[in-house]
Amino acid sequence: MSRRLLAPGWVATTALSRSLLVGLVALGAGVGLGEPSLVLVALPFGLHAALALAARPRRTPSVTPRTGRGVVTEGESLRLHVAVDGGEDAEQITRVLTPSRYVAGSPHGGRLVAAYPGPDDAPAASALGVSPRRWGRHVLGSEQVALTSGWAGFRWGPESVRLTDVRALPVVPPFDSRAPMPRPDGLVGAHRSARAGSGTELDGIRPFVAGDRLRRISWRVTARTGAVHVATTRAELDAGVVLVVDVLADVGASEGVGGAESSLDRTVRAAAAMAAHAVRTGDRVSLRQVGGSVAPVPPGTGRRHLHRVLGALAEVAPVSSAATTGGSAGSTRGRGAGLPVVPGSTVVVLSPLLHEGLVAAAAELARSGVPTVVVDTLPPDAAPDVADADPALLDLAWRLRRLEREEVVRALEAAGAPVVTWSGQGTVDAALRALGRRAALPVLRGSGGAR
Repeated sequence: MSRRLLAPGWVATTALSRSLLVGLVALGAGVGLGEPSLVLVALPFGLHAALALAARPRRTPSVTPRTGRGVVTEGESLRLHVAVDGGEDAEQITRVLTPSRYVAGSPHGGRLVAAYPGPDDAPAASALGVSPRRWGRHVLGSEQVALTSGWAGFRWGPESVRLTDVRALPVVPPFDSRAPMPRPDGLVGAHRSARAGSGTELDGIRPFVAGDRLRRISWRVTARTGAVHVATTRAELDAGVVLVVDVLADVGASEGVGGAESSLDRTVRAAAAMAAHAVRTGDRVSLRQVGGSVAPVPPGTGRRHLHRVLGALAEVAPVSSAATTGGSAGSTRGRGAGLPVVPGSTVVVLSPLLHEGLVAAAAELARSGVPTVVVDTLPPDAAPDVADADPALLDLAWRLRRLEREEVVRALEAAGAPVVTWSGQGTVDAALRALGRRAALPVLRGSGGAR
């Protein structure tokens, strides 16, 4: 067909070719043999071919992807639209999404066949849905788009369309802590201070001394005792939380939201939950990754700062779990040392406790008097996946590695850094209360600054 009759890029479908072939053969045989029944057989095929040729496309379409938000939370759905320029002659659109790990497509696993442009000319009827099942940056790759003209006469494509990447923020699990921070220091938070000051929380009642404000006089106690007494309060201060995230290892299977969690999944989601709780209570929160290439997040508060922390967690790059079974742990020694801590902050280390460098840094912080809590994020049933390894020897090595971890836990607790297993709600309450009681004890500082 000429360019005027049929636009370039469109080709006849098998249905049109079959109708033309069967219709012409049946019509010729009926006329030649004088069989009216064969002419009747050719009639529907000829009618379909005529209607398909009448609806032949006269324009060459072009497809442009239109993705909505580029940032979602893992488990949320994102709609992928395409804009078709010159697709007025198309009756049906077919879209096939390239499979990607940790990205679920809908409907039918990323395969869509729909009328185009849809009811009431609504392109949304031909939108594909994708749902990142794990935090991080996901490369959607490309999809194949094909158009079919009226009566399935001509087909255009499939044409490959490049899709934009999607970044999935970690989901924030339910988390709440009723324990106060051991050493809050600031002016705007909701925690009870270790020193007296202007606030709303009653600390005690004592006799009046020169300099006390008259509005602090407790008239009820004064009338009962006959001497002027004043009520003292505790200052309302903000606490600082430093989240130290261990990204040196990823042990265990990861199946995305709602499935099995690896150690890095538990670490990232636990950090997200604790950061959201700190922001919700008005505390300052900062983030530091050990073993990752993402820049540290300085202390801050507010919803915008929380989004910044979640964005940094989404940039964590999972590493191979094979590194946790060999001697590579020693190569990380010293990476966790020198962790910057703002005065008055509580350090929360989230780690599967498989590398010596971070463990040594946490113990050093605890010995120096910095309130430090270690959250163990290793799944109970986690095991390394090493290719071409003897299962019996691998199981024996992993059991020995777990015994070493028990010694590490005891050493951390002896250094003053309690170790708790991540379990969601109230995970760190007991540890924070213990650190609070320890912070209230008198401190004897010698040349080494020890208690």
